[in-house]
Formats: sequence, structure tokens, C-alpha cells
Amino acid sequence: MVTSPTTIDDLSIDLLGNIVSRLHSVDFASADCVSRSWNRACCGVLCRPKLSSACSFNSDLQVAVEGVVNNVLSELIRPHFAIVSVGLCVDLPEARRLITARLSSKIPIVLSDSFGVIGRDVNSDEFVETRWRTGNAAGSGIMLTIGFLPGVKVNLISLSQPIGEDPFEIDKFITDIWEFSASKSGRQSPAALMIFSRSQQCMNVVEKIDCAMSPETVIVGGGCCSLQYASGSSRNTAALALVFAEDMNKPPGVGETQFHTVLSSALLPVGPTCQVTSIKEITTLKTKLTARREGSYENLDVLALLNQVNKELGRWVDTEDFFIGVTRRRNCSIGLEKVEWVTSLVFHQVLEGDEGSLIVDGIGIKSSDTFRLYCPDPTTAISSTANASAYIRSFKQGSTTGGDKREVFGGYIFSSWRRGMRFFVQPDFDSSPFRDNFPGVTLGGMFSVLEIGRGDSTLYVKESQEQTSARCCVHECSDVYLIMSYTP
Repeated sequence: MVTSPTTIDDLSIDLLGNIVSRLHSVDFASADCVSRSWNRACCGVLCRPKLSSACSFNSDLQVAVEGVVNNVLSELIRPHFAIVSVGLCVDLPEARRLITARLSSKIPIVLSDSFGVIGRDVNSDEFVETRWRTGNAAGSGIMLTIGFLPGVKVNLISLSQPIGEDPFEIDKFITDIWEFSASKSGRQSPAALMIFSRSQQCMNVVEKIDCAMSPETVIVGGGCCSLQYASGSSRNTAALALVFAEDMNKPPGVGETQFHTVLSSALLPVGPTCQVTSIKEITTLKTKLTARREGSYENLDVLALLNQVNKELGRWVDTEDFFIGVTRRRNCSIGLEKVEWVTSLVFHQVLEGDEGSLIVDGIGIKSSDTFRLYCPDPTTAISSTANASAYIRSFKQGSTTGGDKREVFGGYIFSSWRRGMRFFVQPDFDSSPFRDNFPGVTLGGMFSVLEIGRGDSTLYVKESQEQTSARCCVHECSDVYLIMSYTP
């Protein structure tokens, strides 16, 4: 009797799963695409979400890339997305070429420069918070974070037009996010967005996104100087969005991945509330303004105010270390959607001040807007960080939600370049709220120009002051923590 030879297609799912579980992560990802039976076997092996992250400070970019890629792929994972942060001295296009050659250009990959990274060093296996220095090899290094999220669809959407040049491009950016989310989850707003902005003039984009998305959508991100992505590298790329949408066709037995966020601020409000009386946009990046104390008819003596504030603080704060927090009311609409009026708190760094005027970074301020001065304050930061830690503690492993166990499997931090060791005079403080509560869980992060996180002005208001309802989504001197959890 002649029998046909046994092929791999004749193997049981359990046996096939045993075979594919021994593959390297890159080969495992390829095996997942062979056939439905192979996909079922791979899903049986890797069925829970996973985050993997590593950094290297080797000045040889190729060696650094090899180190971080080998580290994040050392345990079985099928990458659904990747985030890459590099030092200011690193050749970003070359980093893109090396990373995509190892991970594939078919998955969403965001590459940006940063002022430093937060994560585990591949060489020492120590967790570090490292600020880059500019102008020398100390600005070299790379951070790679990859994620596997079963039951979640991930896409990368770009805003290719320079911000402010064409408002319709911003609308298209948002509608592209809506359309992807609706096609994958059946809901217009996704579960989460990670925004990476090339320009500090991203306020209009972030405000519109905040207005357009449902309150349940988690929005986090950071500002940087340069951006690249796996499938393109247009010089006109103003922003990139990693979009996370729940898969309405996810296989039976796959649990729910959830995204959570909490913010910590270091800004202390000081001085009186003032009202803008005149503005002049000097360039596309600077505004000169005059103001008066609220309730007064005389223009403000800015130098006298700064001196008074420094006297009250009991320490000297340089002019360029101050910010003004402008409360403004603007209309917001996307395409033909109904116009909404939104009150928001927007920060502008103080660049110069004299007796009669202030020069601040950014544009968009109008006469009659009100503002207060803010300055970075370690005591405020420590208190706010303690509050963030208490919130993260509520996600302790083994906590239950409706009888189901919820487990935290990863986190990511967008931290201000103004913070870190230099600000707190103690190492690894910014990451402590997450690491203290989840010491064995993967955590990555970057020091950015600015921090994006959904919130409101109550984060910056003292308890004794009247709390307002102004939205605040772009922050200075802050930490934005993203916590990822899974409920089977």
C-alpha cells in the first residue's frame, strides 16, 4: 500500500505551534503570514500583548542599531509598530535605512531625534535616564521600542504639509485618522494616538485633534526637530500619528488592550493675572506683546513684575526660564463639522522682557487674551510626580476590573528636556513613578522639546485658586506617562 508523504500542512496546530515557537522573532513574523493554519499556530504561541525596548550609546550607528535590534528581538515578538529615538548627532536617514532593513518597512516605524532617552542600556543592562549633549559624540545613541498588540490595529498617518500653511491639510490628517479607526473598529475615534511633531507650532494641530476625538481616546506625544518614517521621509512632514484602533474582527479569546495616561508638571504659577493689550508677530516664531494687570488700565512694567516674582520666590529665575500660560478662546471645526468654541491654556517661553513689553516664542496670541507667569519649580515637580505615582499604583499587577485580572505590560514616557538629573539633582527621577510600581515591566521614553497629553488647566492651578475648565494638551516642563494594560 502506497501512502502519500507527510507534509508540514498535515501537522496538528499544537505540533506546528511547538515548531514556530523555536523560531527567531523575524522568522516567526514571516511564519505568521504563510497560511491560516500557520497564523493560528503563531497566535497560539504569542497571544498576549508585549512591549520590548532597549537603548545603546555606541558612537558607531551600525553597531548601536545591531545592539538594540538584537536585544528587542531576543525574546519572541511579532512587531506591530516601532518607535526610534536618536541622538542629535545621529544621521537620521541612515538610522532609518538600518532599522527598516532589520525590522521591515511594512510595519509602522516612527524615527525622531530627541534630547535624550529613558530605558535599559543593552551593554550594562541598567535602566538609565540619559540626556544627550550636543556638538560631540555624547549626542550619539539610539533607543528602540517595539510592540505587539493582538486585537489592535496600528497605522502610521502623516501630516505632510508644513503646519500653518494649509489648514485643510490638518483636516485631512484628522479625517485620515477617523477613516482608519472606523474601518478597523467601527468607531470614528481610535483607542489611542501617539503624536510626534516636527514643529513647536503644532498647537493648532493638537487642539484640533483634541476637539475631534472622543474623550475616551488617549492622546500622548512629543515634539522633536526632525522626523522620518519607514515608508517616507518628506522634508515637509510636520507630524506623524501612530493610530491604535481596536480590531472589531479580533479572534475569539483575545482580551482587551487598554491605554491610560497621567501627567506630571513642574510649572509653578506666579504673579498676577494679566491681559494682553497689543501684539505684534515679529516672525513666524516670535510675538511681541504689551499687557496690563487684570482690572488695571496701566500697561505692565515687565521688568518690575519679574523682579517682584523673583523676590517672592526667594531665588533668581532667568527671564528665558519663565513661561506665560495664555488662556484663549478660539473656534474649532474640521471640514464641514459644526464649529465649536474651545477655551485652552497655551504656554509660550519668555525670550526677552523690558519695561514695556514681552517677547515670547510662538504666535497665535490675541489682544484681550489673559495670561499668568509660570516658572519651573522642583518642589512642584516632586509633588506632581508623587500624584502621578499614586495614579499608576492603581494599576498594580493583579488588580481586578469587573472580576477580570488586569495586568500592565508596558509604558512609555514623554519627558521635557528641561527635566532629568540637572533639574532634580537625583538620577532616574522622571521614570520612578512607573518603575517603582512596575519594576520588571518594559518602559521606554524620550526627552522631547514639548510634551503632548490630554489634560486641562487644573494641573497647573493651586488648590486655593479657582479651577477653570480650559483644555491643555501641549505642555512644558512636564512628564506624560502612557500606561498599557491587558485584560484577558
